[in-house]
Amino acid sequence: MKFGRRKICFFIVLLYVIFSLYAAYNVFFNTKAISRVHRVVKKITAADSAKGLGGQLRSDPVPLEGGGWNPWEEDERAESLSVLQRRRLEFRAYQARIAKDRPRRHKVQIWGKAAIGLYLWEHILEGPLNPTDRKAQWREGEVQSGTITFSFYTGPAVVQGQVPLDTDSVVLVLNGREDQKIAYATRWLEHAGALVRTHALAHVAVVMLGSERCANDWLRPYLRAHGGFVDLLFLVYDSPWVNERDVLQWPLGVATYRDFPVVLPSVEMVTSERPYLCNFLGTVYRNSSRETLMEILKQHRLERECDITARERWVPQETAETLRRYQTALARSDLTLCPVGVNPECYRIYEACSYGSVPVVEDVGTAGGCADGGGAGAGRGSPLRLLKASGAPFLFLRDWAELPALLERERRMTQGEKVERRRRLLEWYGTFRTRMRDQFTQALEETFFRTG
Repeated sequence: MKFGRRKICFFIVLLYVIFSLYAAYNVFFNTKAISRVHRVVKKITAADSAKGLGGQLRSDPVPLEGGGWNPWEEDERAESLSVLQRRRLEFRAYQARIAKDRPRRHKVQIWGKAAIGLYLWEHILEGPLNPTDRKAQWREGEVQSGTITFSFYTGPAVVQGQVPLDTDSVVLVLNGREDQKIAYATRWLEHAGALVRTHALAHVAVVMLGSERCANDWLRPYLRAHGGFVDLLFLVYDSPWVNERDVLQWPLGVATYRDFPVVLPSVEMVTSERPYLCNFLGTVYRNSSRETLMEILKQHRLERECDITARERWVPQETAETLRRYQTALARSDLTLCPVGVNPECYRIYEACSYGSVPVVEDVGTAGGCADGGGAGAGRGSPLRLLKASGAPFLFLRDWAELPALLERERRMTQGEKVERRRRLLEWYGTFRTRMRDQFTQALEETFFRTG
């Protein structure tokens, strides 16, 4: 009995050992088992593909080792490739739209060969200049406006052929007020014309300080509309040439040739109580309305309430002391008297705006061809069209005999009313310069770089 029991136990142990060895073999040594989750695809070498598959494409179903196919894996792979390809195409289309919508940048050089170039650059475009020394022989700067990157060059060392030309578009800033200036401006125009003829330049615009009597006929042959090469003209004063297409009016600005600076508004400038009703520091020409103004000031004893300094002869340059004296008068007066000279538009108007001193402007025409309809004679048309069209908050007089009544109204104004008026003037002048910058940039964009 014991022997039979021992045999049975031995037999059971033997079966257990055999089963364990078989199980271990299947787990560790048998690689032919294929699970339903992880299917093993037979690897096909290049030689096998050529011999056994008869040129079968890589996209054809790959046979499993057991001779079957795995259509689910092939469908998933094809779908993944399709999604990836579609996303790539969508991304490329998105990049193309971005590139199409992105505004193209352009380069324009400005050659400043007249003092009004500094008003354009520093006051309108608000560009930097290096070096900062105003007496430097060569000064340059760069600024962006709209789609244009402007480069500015000025100073005595900026001569023909010495400006590094890295664009085909140039704006010339010139002075054509008198014969000597016209001769100098003509040489620069001829230089630009030669560059156009040799295809070094494609586009030329001119900012011109024209004649105070609007006698600018010497300039006409250079305009493209008259067979020349100048695409666009920005012209100072109320010329009848202004048509808002290829001839646009440009502001005279401040006297940069006398080193009048860029003035930054401050709270004190707006709110301070100014000791003078008005000011006039300037030259009194014989037989001009300025003589009439001085007589009225003396007759009504207004010299005590207004800061008045008159001289008989015009002086082209300021000293540091006279410039400081003039700026102080603007900053300490509620009003700045602006009698006409050869032309109603004068530097004093813009300089008064810089300090929040309201310009009192003599609203009369002058002799010459600057009226709306042209021709000789005073009083034709309305002067100061650019400023009036911009809504300038000035005080306009037809005759200086109206000044005493105007000053009487000033005396009755409260400090709060004066502060509010001063604030409006400074805001208007800032907006005016911004508008001129935008118009300047847009005119160049449309004329130089328009498509179609």
